[in-house]
Amino acid sequence: MTDFLQLTFSGLAVGAIYALVAIGFTLLWQTSGTINFAQGEFVMLPAFFMLAGLRLFGLGLAPAFVLAIGVSLVLQGAGYKRGVVDPMLKHGVLPMVVASLGLSIALKNIVKATVSAEAQAFPSVFPDQVFHIAGITVTLADLGTLVVAAVVIGALWLLLNRTLTGQAMQAVAQNRDTAAVLGIDVQRMVLYAFCANAALAAVAALLVTPAYLAKFDMGDSLGTKAFFAAIIGGFNQVQGALLGGLLVGVLENLAAAYISPAYKDAIALVLFCGVILVKPEGLLGKQEARKV
Repeated sequence: MTDFLQLTFSGLAVGAIYALVAIGFTLLWQTSGTINFAQGEFVMLPAFFMLAGLRLFGLGLAPAFVLAIGVSLVLQGAGYKRGVVDPMLKHGVLPMVVASLGLSIALKNIVKATVSAEAQAFPSVFPDQVFHIAGITVTLADLGTLVVAAVVIGALWLLLNRTLTGQAMQAVAQNRDTAAVLGIDVQRMVLYAFCANAALAAVAALLVTPAYLAKFDMGDSLGTKAFFAAIIGGFNQVQGALLGGLLVGVLENLAAAYISPAYKDAIALVLFCGVILVKPEGLLGKQEARKV
């Protein structure tokens, strides 16, 4: 039982990172009807932005993270929306999907060619410390990851539900035409969603890179699992993305321990297939109709 609880706790920490990335998928889908298949690379890039701050400018980890957030908001938030999404989306969803896939490949190859194909060490956010609670061994890294993710997700929830801007973003997510009639600046709200996605990706990079190491393809597995997690929980619900991320993190940890490590990366796919066969809209998702 102790091993089970310990595996569950460490799985929740990994799942919290999946959830941060999955929520970004959900935000973009709700507000703009787009799916960003370069989401994994949007986590990879801030890791290298932080490394640049650490190595080139001699910054500490905290200032380097602030730098990464700023660059991500400009490039992966406003830049991605205005430079890729806006020109492509008017041609339909399929060209937008192809564009995001192309962007994913391009970003990986640019980083591989300009930085290195080798994995780069990344400083740990939390000290290497272990706690023993009721027979369970808990690392400070896992505990800190859960706390940071909870704070970030809680702040996002407050933004969406307790501020006028957040309510306007939700109105745009529910019905863009009605929101425009009510005087809401739809494009600005969509831009805020893209910036929120960029910020979530930067936080995920801060938490995951010490374990994954900074590498040009570090976002491949993370982006895929987060995409599955968003669909498992419900692609049109932020709380669904949170649930999906935590489920994937816990179940893949348990599968690696009790079945075989070889099955760890397959758990997200198996869970995804099972859920869409039984409940296509996701565990917490709602059926919706969209114009095509």
